[in-house]
Amino acid sequence: MNIAKLIDHTLLKADATQAQIQRLCEEARTHGFASVCVNPYWVKFAKTQLMQTDVKVCTVIGFPLGATTSQAKAFEAQDAVQNGADELDMVLNIGALKSGDEETVLADMRAVRDVTQRHVLKVIIETSVLTGAEKIKACQLAAKAGADFVKTSTGFNGGGATAKDVELMRQHIPDTMQVKASGGIRTRVDAETMIAAGATRIGASSGVKIIEGI
Repeated sequence: MNIAKLIDHTLLKADATQAQIQRLCEEARTHGFASVCVNPYWVKFAKTQLMQTDVKVCTVIGFPLGATTSQAKAFEAQDAVQNGADELDMVLNIGALKSGDEETVLADMRAVRDVTQRHVLKVIIETSVLTGAEKIKACQLAAKAGADFVKTSTGFNGGGATAKDVELMRQHIPDTMQVKASGGIRTRVDAETMIAAGATRIGASSGVKIIEGI
């Protein structure tokens, strides 16, 4: 199995420098990762670093809390696409979901989907703060909104990916959708565990260590 092709090589820290983003892109080119995942500010720079490669540029929307308005998320997504983003990982409106406001959650995701039609859209449901029923509902709403993936975690809100959550998510989305496991995946064993549970993409800042088995 070529795990590298399943990894979104990630650097989302607030203090990430241009030199660090450049190194992230160099590592992605060298190892053939699926994408680099960076904050929106770095999308344009990362795109220039990855020209004439198969490595995609992924960015995050409404990150890490998901608590911005739908209009703000849609603008952020549109701006990211214009700057060269190929894939977008948006945080759903967690507070609205936990309030039982399914209409707002769905509209929030659709607002981003509407401006990213030809791009991969992943919805981060933040499993660590949801009940089992809320995780299922989040997956169902993401499918209804036309997302391509559901994703476990931001990695910034406590907790992270678990095999149990990946299995649950896989069970409650259609076959046309995929699961991205992210948060706390630091070793090859961690990655393989998530893949066995049903993940087809891994979000990790330890991509090089994972594929080298360190």
